Amino acid sequence: MTAMSVGLALIGLLIAGLLAWIGLTLSRRKAADGAAGSAAAQAETAQREAAQVEAAQLAAEQVRRQAEEDAAVLRTRAEGAERRAEEIRRAAEDRAAEVRRDADQRAAEVRREAEAEAQSIRDDLREQRLEMERRDHRLTEREERLDEQHRAIEERQTELAAQLADLDQRKQEIKDLEDERRRILEGVANLTAEQAKAELVASIEAEAKRHAHTIVRDIERQALDEGETKARKIITGAVQRLASEQTSESVVSVVHLPSDDMKGRIIGREGRNIRSFEQTTGVNLIIDDTPEAVLLSCFDPVRRETARLTLDSLVLDGRIHPSRIEEIYERSKGEVSELCERAAEDAMAEVGITELHPELVRTMGLLRYRTSYGQNVLKHLVESAHIAGMMAAELGLDPKLCKRGAFLHDIGKALTHESEGSHAIVGAELARKYGENDDVVHCIEAHHNEVEVRTVEAVLTQAADAVSGGRPGARRESLEAYVQRLERLEEIAMQHDGVEKVFAMQAGREIRVMVLPDAVDDIAAQVMARDIAKQVEEELTYPGQIRVTVVRESRATEVAK
Repeated sequence: MTAMSVGLALIGLLIAGLLAWIGLTLSRRKAADGAAGSAAAQAETAQREAAQVEAAQLAAEQVRRQAEEDAAVLRTRAEGAERRAEEIRRAAEDRAAEVRRDADQRAAEVRREAEAEAQSIRDDLREQRLEMERRDHRLTEREERLDEQHRAIEERQTELAAQLADLDQRKQEIKDLEDERRRILEGVANLTAEQAKAELVASIEAEAKRHAHTIVRDIERQALDEGETKARKIITGAVQRLASEQTSESVVSVVHLPSDDMKGRIIGREGRNIRSFEQTTGVNLIIDDTPEAVLLSCFDPVRRETARLTLDSLVLDGRIHPSRIEEIYERSKGEVSELCERAAEDAMAEVGITELHPELVRTMGLLRYRTSYGQNVLKHLVESAHIAGMMAAELGLDPKLCKRGAFLHDIGKALTHESEGSHAIVGAELARKYGENDDVVHCIEAHHNEVEVRTVEAVLTQAADAVSGGRPGARRESLEAYVQRLERLEEIAMQHDGVEKVFAMQAGREIRVMVLPDAVDDIAAQVMARDIAKQVEEELTYPGQIRVTVVRESRATEVAK
């Protein structure tokens, strides 16, 4: 409709322009007619203008026809647009009706779901109300039963009071009868009670002396049979009770030599034997002016014992060279493992524990060389087991269960460096893995209050641990700090890539780091030594200086057939 209006307006403007032009022309023509004396040239001009007017009329007629045609096209287009608009309107109404139908259906479904959920909630509330009514009924019945029991208890107390009064009366009668019997016996025997008691004590004392004399003869006979073993134990106990310097007693072992000439063979040509021995075992070998003896120094007792057995075997064999040292060292490790297992079995026999899983026995044996604040852990466990058993017997509990829990409570200390977590949790997981009783597992995991204590046996385990560790002379703080510092030194060095073995030597004044020659070159070895020294300076506090030595060694081995 707008396009047609524009076309009609254009046609109107054209017609108005033509009419104005015609009016102007007519006015000029009238002026020419008024002038009678117009020349022929003006007449011709007028004729030309008339011709132009006719041509303009023809042009106006063509423009009008064209405008009418354009208007007809525009009307046709407008009608098509109206039809499309009508179709679009009808489609929109149909879509709106369909959307309304869908919305009504969805609203009906939501309403049905809400009604179903409301019904479910009503059912739940009904069931809860019924359950509360049942509980009230049960509580009422329980209160009635309690009232009946209370009445029965009161009646029983009344009866007991009467019985106690009767018992008191009977006791008095029995006492009177005993006094009468004593007077009769004294009259018959012509002895007082004190005199009879003295004679009885004298006879018992004579019998005890005869029995003691027999026991002494048996002990002497047994001592002759087991004299050597018992003498060694007595000497060892005396040495252990000797109050010598703590560090020397804990980290140094003495190996006796048949002669001083053996020292030169131990050192080897240009010191190769002693270097190989220290690198293989991780133990510092000290050769000084002490006649026919050398010292082995290491904070790790298992490593030191292995090195001692290795050196004893080498001295007895007489062949000392690097390959022989490695061979004997591997054999000595097996011997130490057997000694550990035997120590665990001896400890079990001493405590009276049987049927322990073989893996737990092997792990307990590792504690033979483990110390806690200077106290041997395996001996601490044996002592704790005895204390727990005695307390359990006094309290009327199961001594076997309490002994087992106290004996295994520190087993996690053998695996603390291999597993994450405290030794109590690690030990409890290990015991649970190998089928130990839940009460025993709880004694292990709760002995440091990392797990809430739930049983009396766990409380006794804590008490036995405290008594064994807190008695005078049991533990020494400085040794533990010293061992922890040496272990931390080895841990710092092991954190670097390419490190094969690390040994803390010279009482912690030197760290010897063995690296893989394929993974670390000479320049990287220098950098590693500097990095380790810097890290030690930043993390540890120590007296004096600590030397860091990085050893990079290449070996080529072939077998002649």
